[in-house]
Amino acid sequence: MSVALEGLRVPEELSARVPAEQRGPGRGRDDVRLLVSRGTEVAHRAFRELPGLLRAGDVLVVNTSVTLAAAVDGRLGAEPGGVPVVVHFSTRGDDGRWAVELREPARGHRTGAGRGPGTTLPRPGGPAGAVVRLPGGARLVLEEPLVPGTSRLWWARPDTEVPGLLARYGRPIRYGYTERDQPPAAYQTVFALPSPDGAGSAEMPSAGRPFTARLVADLVRRGVQFAPVVLHTGVASAEVQEPPYPERFSVPATTAWLVNAARAGGGRVLAVGTTAVRALESAGEGGVVRAASGWTDLVVTPQRGVRVVDGLLTGLHEPEASHLLMLEAVAGRPALRRAYAAAVQERYLWHEFGDVHLVLPEEDPHCAHC
Repeated sequence: MSVALEGLRVPEELSARVPAEQRGPGRGRDDVRLLVSRGTEVAHRAFRELPGLLRAGDVLVVNTSVTLAAAVDGRLGAEPGGVPVVVHFSTRGDDGRWAVELREPARGHRTGAGRGPGTTLPRPGGPAGAVVRLPGGARLVLEEPLVPGTSRLWWARPDTEVPGLLARYGRPIRYGYTERDQPPAAYQTVFALPSPDGAGSAEMPSAGRPFTARLVADLVRRGVQFAPVVLHTGVASAEVQEPPYPERFSVPATTAWLVNAARAGGGRVLAVGTTAVRALESAGEGGVVRAASGWTDLVVTPQRGVRVVDGLLTGLHEPEASHLLMLEAVAGRPALRRAYAAAVQERYLWHEFGDVHLVLPEEDPHCAHC
């Protein structure tokens, strides 16, 4: 648990069970609430009010990674029969292997929030050499844990092209707090761009989900600029809350130029999502961003701090989540504690279909209407 949020309890009923557009007639993706933090000051807004909270010269850094249909049903064992499992494809390695998580399908009637057909439960991975049979006659051989001494994620070698397998048989990863399966389109953001090699994120870069084309146009008319990065997210640890593993990222030269120009001209660099923070900070050195790509193992903590990002738009994270260390690095401990206490009191909704949190710099004399 984050020290900043020690003792905080998020009631189960504050989990967002369905997307915003399914919560009532005429609602859209942007029908979510916006918790605004500036230092320890907290304000409550609607997400559609975001253009009025930003100013010309601000740069919003967005993750354009596509969300993959990364969950596939399988059977553990080389022979017919075998134990049913759900394979979560997390990250593609440079050697053609994939980091995968094996989950146990939930069965029967609901035993907790969302614990019905279509959800999964944790199970240990392995053993080395185990075969998982996949749809269409494909197979996956488990080779070794992603991190020695752990059992959740394993490197596995498929005998087929995984992007094609996912496109044909996959579905988006779903966790137990959600009410039902959703179509793949529900997990794509307006910023998503397909990769030529079929790569993408195992889980949605969800901070970008409430944006619509109309809202983006409103922000552009206001003089806010958008700068793309790519970070392909791996499978989160829903039960264990482990630190993030190395992930693929790319910061193009045009984004580096936009960010550096904004910083030089007094504009604010605001990351849309923790994934955008990780990518951008991985490409920064001494506060200057350079074009970069490859793997990042950067974990942003209060001790490390942030050197490029001035603010952050993100979802609401569980008190145990490692992402909160990043939020504390951006906002500070007192601000984070105050904001999350207010979110619980005002009954904001958590997780990928929930409400969002905008963290702005404390001193902002140019924004008289914020």
